[in-house]
Amino acid sequence: MLKTDILADYNISREEIEKEITELISSNVPENIDEIYTNSLKNYEVGSILKGRILNITDNGVIIDGGYKSEGIVHLNEFENRDEIVIGDEIEVLLEAIEDDTGIIRLSKRKADRIKGWQNIITQYKEGDVVTGKVIRKIKGGLIVDLGVPIFLPASQIDVKPPGEIAEYIGTEVTCKILKIDHERQNIVVSRRKLIEEERFEKREKILAEIASGEVRTGVVKNIADFGVFVDLGGLDGLLHITDMSWGRVSHPSEMLALGDEIEVKIMEVDKEQGRISLGLKQKTENPWLSVEDKYPVGSTVKGEVVNIMNYGAFVKLETGIEGLIHISEMSWTRRINHPSEVVAIGDIVEVVVLKVDKESTEISLSMKQTEVNPWAVIEEKYPKDSIITGRVRNLTNYGAFIEIEEGVDGLLHISDMSWSKKVNHPSEIVKRGEKIETVVLSVDKEKKRVALGLKQLTDDPWEKEIPEKYKLDDIIKGKVTKLTNFGAFIDLGDGLEGLLHISELSQGKRISNPSEVVSIGDEIETKIIRIEPESRKIGLGLKGLKFKITEAPAVTEEAPSANDAAAEDDSPEEQAAPEVENSGESEEQAVSAEAGDSNED
Repeated sequence: MLKTDILADYNISREEIEKEITELISSNVPENIDEIYTNSLKNYEVGSILKGRILNITDNGVIIDGGYKSEGIVHLNEFENRDEIVIGDEIEVLLEAIEDDTGIIRLSKRKADRIKGWQNIITQYKEGDVVTGKVIRKIKGGLIVDLGVPIFLPASQIDVKPPGEIAEYIGTEVTCKILKIDHERQNIVVSRRKLIEEERFEKREKILAEIASGEVRTGVVKNIADFGVFVDLGGLDGLLHITDMSWGRVSHPSEMLALGDEIEVKIMEVDKEQGRISLGLKQKTENPWLSVEDKYPVGSTVKGEVVNIMNYGAFVKLETGIEGLIHISEMSWTRRINHPSEVVAIGDIVEVVVLKVDKESTEISLSMKQTEVNPWAVIEEKYPKDSIITGRVRNLTNYGAFIEIEEGVDGLLHISDMSWSKKVNHPSEIVKRGEKIETVVLSVDKEKKRVALGLKQLTDDPWEKEIPEKYKLDDIIKGKVTKLTNFGAFIDLGDGLEGLLHISELSQGKRISNPSEVVSIGDEIETKIIRIEPESRKIGLGLKGLKFKITEAPAVTEEAPSANDAAAEDDSPEEQAAPEVENSGESEEQAVSAEAGDSNED
């Protein structure tokens, strides 16, 4: 604001000053000033693309002179290669804002490039066209391909099979087909898979028109399944079934082939309607089973490798493509084998005899035991009746003991042949597992593979002479109570001999229900012999005429005998002999018919 005192000092009026200023301004203003102003506003509308010159490069960005009164700035990250930024070069940028809070024009090179690129794309390409671009990065759901503008390649459209790690495509060029152009959103979706499928279809039709059964073609292993291998024949896949891979055993296709392997295969069958081709690999060589009868005649002895073991036997490879079966029953003459793995293992080299050859069924029956002499064929000569042999107690059952005579050959020592006089409740009372004992051969049946043995037969039968001479009627004998039953008490008379003191002899005129009311196991008692029966091997004892005297045994815990024991020993209402041993549900016929090791206890 002018000070009036100053104007007064120079003798100038305010009106004169304002008049001179107005005349000066009017003389320098162009006649088209309004047009110039309007055009300047049009050139600097937000969203328009401008040409600008690079003035400077700072840490924050690139300074651009766009012809406006203020410079603009473009961030450095909008330039792909910073080395290509040259001061003085002209570039095109998008005007995003005029003079923001910092007083600088905001510009974008990336958005300007995208707009120009989009305009170029939509003028050059349409949906269905084939384009080639470079993969620049991975995003959620797929890849971004640079085609002048970023375009989207979904992960599902990269290849005909799952591509695995799609990031491996970054930096590579891919050729794709445009699936969709969205003008409103300015994005493009492409497919590489669609292009591959179309190319393969053309090749497939060409192969189907040319291919024929019997041809040999080269292909690449494309996929491996449990049932076989898919081979790419150059646009069409054929199936090489596992049964057509080798004349020999193949447990899984991966044993022979791997993904990417290049192989020659024979065309077995072509179904042009279904577009299916069956392939063969083994058919390139001669079937070894055609001459199998000449190479492996029945009765011949050969060697082979154990390649597979099943519950019922072992498969032996005689040569590639030729396998035979050793049934479990043909592994040993004498051993009872529960599983073939007890005898052989995979990889073992075994000697076998050919029993049968069936060329039509491609089967060969083999035997291991036929390579050895059957020990049961000469068993009678080796172990004649009444001969004395030494063997190891291999197994105990409730009806007897199995004695190993030689490897794989057992004989049965029945519980009734263990002692002449002692009542044997279980074989463990006489023999122990693992110990060596002498026995007498009682009988041999090579057809049923049985050998009966006796232990008591090593000595004379004491009931024939010794016992009748040593024990007389009315003899007074002192002995220990060894066992109680509901019908009486067994008394140990010495030398393994027992006598029965019936419950009626213990009652002494009183009514008792069990001998345990009067005596206990281990008690010493004086008794009188009232009966001797050598034929039935029994000695009966009584107390009549004797003063009943008991020497009590030290207190022990003894389990009371079962009702079954009593029932087994109760031969008669009044007088009983030593009972037979129960077989717990297993008959003696079953026990004797078993080969060595028939019992599962060892």
